[in-house]
Amino acid sequence: MIKKAAEFARIAHEGAFRKGSRIPYIYHPMEVALLVAGMTRDEDVIAAAYLHDVLEDTPVTSGELGQAFGPRILELVQFETEDKTLSWQERKAHTIYHLPDAPIEVRILTLADKLSNMRSTARDYLMIGDQVWQRFHEKRKASHQWYASGILEALSGMKAYPEYQEMDRLYHMVFGA
Repeated sequence: MIKKAAEFARIAHEGAFRKGSRIPYIYHPMEVALLVAGMTRDEDVIAAAYLHDVLEDTPVTSGELGQAFGPRILELVQFETEDKTLSWQERKAHTIYHLPDAPIEVRILTLADKLSNMRSTARDYLMIGDQVWQRFHEKRKASHQWYASGILEALSGMKAYPEYQEMDRLYHMVFGA
């Protein structure tokens, strides 16, 4: 299942790059899957890590994903999928609000996704400083700080996880908070 998900994600994200870079987008789901595999042996959650952005960022539909991977993986991916009809602030607030009560599998997936993003932001921040915010749709550093802080608070029950601790360290490095 994991290999099938990795290949499905590779094809779905083919030709896409990470924001502001020439890094193939598939590197992000690969990193998320590796982080998830460090937190759980649940193959459905690891597969969902590879697939977590296909509904949001590719033409793949829920029906196609559900048919290929079943209802549990589809549900995990759907939790990670933002409603792009909402504003940036509304989408992020929705995630923060629903995360504390989400199943542990969803919280693991979200932690891995947000840690991967924070690693990328921190690397770029060390190189170009506050210019990093210009590559995002939401360009205000304060908005990203609010979101990252909200994610850390929503996942505070996972403080014992090394991945949470790394995200917290990177948050303080990038935002100086």
